[in-house]
Parts: sequence; C-alpha cells; structure tokens
Amino acid sequence: MQSAEANGVQNGFVYCQSPECVRCSHHDGLNQKLYHNLQEYAKRYSWSGMGRIHKGIREQGRYLNSRPSIQKPEVFFLPDLPTTPYFSRDAQKHDVELLERNFQTILCEFETLYKAFSNCSLPQGWKMNSTPSGEWFTFYLVNQGMCVPRNCRRCPRTYRLLGSLRTCIGNNVFGNACISVLSPGTVIAEHYGPTNIRIRCHLGLKTPSNCELVVGGEPQCWAEGRCLLFDDSFLHTAFHEGEFSVWGLVVLGTGDKLGWQPCPVPSAAPAWLESLCPGGLRALACPRWKHSCPWHGRAPHEQAPSA
Repeated sequence: MQSAEANGVQNGFVYCQSPECVRCSHHDGLNQKLYHNLQEYAKRYSWSGMGRIHKGIREQGRYLNSRPSIQKPEVFFLPDLPTTPYFSRDAQKHDVELLERNFQTILCEFETLYKAFSNCSLPQGWKMNSTPSGEWFTFYLVNQGMCVPRNCRRCPRTYRLLGSLRTCIGNNVFGNACISVLSPGTVIAEHYGPTNIRIRCHLGLKTPSNCELVVGGEPQCWAEGRCLLFDDSFLHTAFHEGEFSVWGLVVLGTGDKLGWQPCPVPSAAPAWLESLCPGGLRALACPRWKHSCPWHGRAPHEQAPSA
C-alpha cells in the first residue's frame, strides 16, 4: 500500500495496485520459486536446519487459508514462530538502544528534510499513501530491499546508522526503512503485512497526543525517542486525532524471531529467502556480508552517500 493510486478495495481492506509491491501484487508462482531455490541451496550446501522452512513452503497454501483473521500475512507464513502482536525491547536490544541513543541525530536530519513541505505539496522523494481520511507520507531509504540512493544522500547519518543495526533486513523484499508522517485526522485502513518472519520497529520522532497504533486489537501509543516493536502480519491500523503531524522512523528486522544469529556458516542462513534477495545467496549466508546493501559496500546504480 505505497502509492496514491492505491484505491482498490478487496474484502473490506485497501490494496495498492502497483505491480512492484510484493505484498499487494500477490505474485503467481512465488511458492514454487521459493521451493526451487531452497532445493538448489540444499544441493550446494545442506538440508541441515531447513526442515520447518521446507515444510512451510510445501504447505504454504494450507497455512495461509487456515490462519485466523487476526494474523494473516499476505505473502508468506512460516510456522512455529512466536505469535504475539507486540514484542519486548529485548527482541532487538542492541538495535533499539542504538536507535534511541541516536534519536536527536535522526530527528535533526528529518526536521531539515520536512521543511520542503512548506514549498510544495509533495516534495521529491516522498510518497503519498492511500488512506480513508487524512494524509500519510513516507520517505524511503530502503524500499523492498533496495536502497533509494537519492533519499539516502539527504539523510547520511541516518543512512549510516542503519548499517550498524544487527537485525535490519536490507537485502530482500521484506526489508524497508523509511520515515513515516501522519497528518492530523489521518486513519490508516486495517491491513496485514507480507510475512510473519520479521519484526517492525517504530522510533517515535514527533509524537503528539491522541495518536495510536492498534495491532491485533491491542492499542499502543508512540513515544518520542522510544522504539515500539510489533508483528505487522497481525491485522493493524493507526489513527491520529491530534493537532500536529506524527513523525516516526520505521525499520524492519528479524530480531530473535527466527532463531538465526549472524554466522559465516551457509547452512545457518534462511535460504528460502534467496529468491526474494537482490543480493544473491552469499548475502543471506551471513547477514554481515550484505554485499548488496550500499552501506556494506557498493550502492546499486549510484555512489553511496558520504557523511
């Protein structure tokens, strides 16, 4: 749900119509592609530790069709993972502390960035999302696993900070990092995220009163300089009834949800993500390599920004 053209409605929920959106386009043959790539990975390395992934891909249709309406990811469901709308800060302790320590740095960059709204309705680099009411803007640094170099150059410190996060998904289509802004009166329609393998982290930058996030029927409020972790495969919505715009940095990571830790041993990788990874197999084998991510080496198409 990423563009102003997102006005299609199915089953009471709003869907975007962009063919590039992995959550909303419902790619045909995705499970077959995942299964094929998993088999190729196993031939090259090992089936060790891949049992639940193998089962999950093989029985994906049954899992998604049998999921309760409270949690129903649009693209991929992996069984036997923690099932809870919100996660404690310990799930991403290192990254949460790092983001909160650098709160002022991030805020200063985005305050400068946001000034462009005084000159035009939708400044370059920002996207307007479809909402039943109000306005919801996003400014992507990483969109579906791909860096947005022009935007990253405008926020060099935040960009480099993302490279220091241990659990940030930066090399496959389930990974995003963006600034999100809600104007007063905005309601985001209830929707599901694409998968249950990730944890979404919101760092509050400007959080006036009377704004709320509801995940799996449980409401929570944002706080400035504090991270809020949740599983967006649960049905979720947000609304803002305050007087000033809400700003937040949104980062997606695996946390400890998958049970994999950074490791140079290829068999420890979530291999089934290979078909969704722009960077190739090696980037998945060890998250620290991440050679497809601009902050870990070369940027796609353009030079990486400098601080």
